[in-house]
Amino acid sequence: MSLEENMDKVLARRAEIEDKLASGTPMSPDELTKLSRELADVRPVAEQILKVRGLTQAIEDAKAIIAEGDTDKDMIEMAELEIEELTSQIPDEEHALKLLLLPKDADDARNAILEVRAGTGGDEAALFAGDLFGMYQRMATRYGWRFEVLEVSETGIGGYKEAAATISGQDVFARLKFESGVHRVQRVPETEAGGRIHTSAATVAVLPEVEDVDIEINESDLRVDVFRASGPGGQSVNTTDSAVRITHLPTGIVVSQQDEKSQHKNRAKAMKILRARIYDAERAKQEAERAASRKGQVGSGDRSERIRTYNFPQGRVTDHRINLTLYKLDKILAGEAIDEVIDALASEDQAARLAEGM
Repeated sequence: MSLEENMDKVLARRAEIEDKLASGTPMSPDELTKLSRELADVRPVAEQILKVRGLTQAIEDAKAIIAEGDTDKDMIEMAELEIEELTSQIPDEEHALKLLLLPKDADDARNAILEVRAGTGGDEAALFAGDLFGMYQRMATRYGWRFEVLEVSETGIGGYKEAAATISGQDVFARLKFESGVHRVQRVPETEAGGRIHTSAATVAVLPEVEDVDIEINESDLRVDVFRASGPGGQSVNTTDSAVRITHLPTGIVVSQQDEKSQHKNRAKAMKILRARIYDAERAKQEAERAASRKGQVGSGDRSERIRTYNFPQGRVTDHRINLTLYKLDKILAGEAIDEVIDALASEDQAARLAEGM
C-alpha cells in the first residue's frame, strides 16, 4: 500500500468512527470503549496527514501565484520564499507521519510481567539481580506505574535468586519490551579482598500480561503440585501445603508460587505468570519468523542474548545491540537515565522497520 493510500485509509477510518460516535446509535460499553480508544489512536495520525497535505497544497497555491502572468515582482518573490520554506519542512513532517503510520505492536498497551533471575556469578549475580529489580521498581515509581511483587526468592545477603512483579500502567510493555535478555555486570565484589573485577550476569524477561480471554488453557493440560513453602536456608515459612507448582504439559513450562499463605492466591498468581509465559513463547516464535530476513534488528527477546553491560569501575553502561555507551551508571540504576537507553532502542527499532518499507 502506498503512502497516499495509507493516508486516505486513516482519514476515512477517523471519519467513520466519529460518525458512529456522533450518531447516537446504541452500543455496548465495551464497543464504546473500543471505538473511543481507536479514535484516540487515529486522531494524531490524521492530524499529521492533514499537516503534510496542507504543506503540499500551500506549495501548489504559491506556484499558482507565480504562474499567473500579471503577478507583480514582490508577490513572486514572496511566493518563491514561501515555496522554499514549505519545501524544507516536508521531509521532517513526512518522516514523522511515516513513524505514526508504522503498524503498532498489538501488545504495546498491555501491562507487563517482569522476571529477573540471577545467572552466572554466584552471590554477586544475585546481588546484581536485586539491583536490576530495584531499577525497574524505581522506574515504575517515576512513571506512576503500579509495581506489584509476585515472587521473591532471596539469598539471605540482600540478593535475589529470582524475582517477579506485575507492572501496570500506560504503555508499560511498549517501554520495557526491549529489556529482555542477559544483563552483565563488571565490578569488584565487597567480599573480594584482592580488589579484582568480577563478571556476573542476570537474566531479565519482560512478558506482556494476558487475560483468560487472550489465551485458553485446558485444565487437562496442567499438572498441579502443592507443597510446603520455605524461605532462605530452607526454614519453614508456614505449616500448610500452600505453595503451588503448575506444569503446562504441552509446552513443559513450569511455574512455582509460594509468596502467599493461601494456596488459592498462589495458584492465581502462578496462572497469571503461566499465561504470560505461554503467550510470550508464541509471540517470540512469530516475531522470529517475521524478523528472519530483517537486518539490524534491535533484539529478538531471546533470553540468552547478552544485551547490556554495567561496568562499575568506569561508571558506564553499554547496550551492545545499538553500540550505545552512557557514563551514567548510577542514574541508570536509579531508574532515571534508563529512559535514554530505551528511547534509543525504540528509535533504532523504528528505523529498522521503516527501512523494511513499513
